[in-house]
Amino acid sequence: MAVKLTPYITLEGRAREAIQFYEQAIGAKVVSIITYGDMPDMSNTFNEELKSLVANAKVQVGEAELMFSDDPFGSPIASGKKVTICITTNDVETSKRFFEALRQDGQVNMPFKEEPFSPGFGDVTDKFGVTFQIYTEV
Repeated sequence: MAVKLTPYITLEGRAREAIQFYEQAIGAKVVSIITYGDMPDMSNTFNEELKSLVANAKVQVGEAELMFSDDPFGSPIASGKKVTICITTNDVETSKRFFEALRQDGQVNMPFKEEPFSPGFGDVTDKFGVTFQIYTEV
């Protein structure tokens, strides 16, 4: 079982701009970008501008990774949510176990379930106020 921790940056409509900046500034290489328009459930509810926002992106910086997304709702990012920690595993059951453990006395921000970009994903703030995104990569 592989487990890694990745900083996850959420921005207010500027994720693509940030990725381009990090490409120039620190040699980041884009691994993947999925927009909200690429996601089946979102395509009918979002206008064209919102569809172009980044739902999930991964960039490689040397041996490390950064992940990005845009908050599609236009409201300011809550304290503690601009940079979170993404725990990545290669096993859905392990990811679910981590999610369930971290949610104890915490708050579920997004239930753990299959998403277009991951067979098992959830977002949870633990009892200490630290937000984790649990991401399964296969």
